[in-house]
Amino acid sequence: MKKLIWCLLLAPFFCAAQSYSFNPLTENTKTSLRGLSVVSDQVTWVSGSNGSVGKTTDGGKTWQWIKPKGYEKLDFRDIEAFDDKQAIIVNAGSPAYILKTLDGGESWTEHYKNTDTAIFLDGLGFWDKNQGIIFGDPIHDKMQLLKTVDAGKTWMDISSNLKLPLAKGEAGFAASGTTIKTLTGGKVWISSGGAVSNIYYSADYGKSWKVFKCPIWQGEPTTGPFSMDFYNAKNGVVVGGNYVQDKINTNNVLITKNGGKTWQKPVTPVSGYRSGVTYINAKTLVATGTSGTDVSVDGGQNWKHISDKSFNAVQKAKTGNMVILAGEKGSVYQLILE
Repeated sequence: MKKLIWCLLLAPFFCAAQSYSFNPLTENTKTSLRGLSVVSDQVTWVSGSNGSVGKTTDGGKTWQWIKPKGYEKLDFRDIEAFDDKQAIIVNAGSPAYILKTLDGGESWTEHYKNTDTAIFLDGLGFWDKNQGIIFGDPIHDKMQLLKTVDAGKTWMDISSNLKLPLAKGEAGFAASGTTIKTLTGGKVWISSGGAVSNIYYSADYGKSWKVFKCPIWQGEPTTGPFSMDFYNAKNGVVVGGNYVQDKINTNNVLITKNGGKTWQKPVTPVSGYRSGVTYINAKTLVATGTSGTDVSVDGGQNWKHISDKSFNAVQKAKTGNMVILAGEKGSVYQLILE
């Protein structure tokens, strides 16, 4: 276990010493993990390349690794788990598949397939156990939007609900499945990047949409927002940058206090490209990426670099306090905040 203790005396909010421990749970598996769903302090699911899905039901002490039969070569970029038995996975690229398990991963059922050569699904989110949404890169300038109201058994194409066409070179990033965020009551935010970065917002389960500018690093195929989280309907954060220049932090983190309508730079930014960000509570946030991990304890205004280890995704348990990071070579770590 690696222990890091820091206190920055020049900034008042850092004056109370805090410690962060990285506890390795599993690694050295031949998969790059990007999908992450932390259900509770005991149950976590992960997904990634080489058709791999991982699951723990004892807080990370033991892991079960699964490869859905017939889909062993897919790259599962996002996963949504509801308990230790039910989970939904989505792959990147074409053909696009949505699979679901009801028995803890022993068997999987295909609930969606799209063979369009342009299809590329980026992430999914659920408002409750039945209603969920998936978004993907544009086809003919139209963002791909899928919606379920029966817990993922069937998926409706609601792409026509978003009237505004995406710009040439504007698309989503599937770096961690977190460029989409859902909150109860039908709220959903989707971020785009590349040539142009925008935030697409719906307050009615994807029926109608508004578009807000996202002034993060953009303009190239490798730039834009790679992860987003909202603590509530007003307070949110977006991180990203340029994944091929992962140590540059010119403009790769923004915060909002009005639901994404406008965004501001923090006082002290994260230390480089970040592909995952999550709220621990209203004040504490964690951001991670290939060049390390940062923590903020003042709502995202100031960030402190706490580790150089590479990860792709970070998430706090839906119910509980477990904070999990996942990345290359099947690495899954627990971040302990004290």
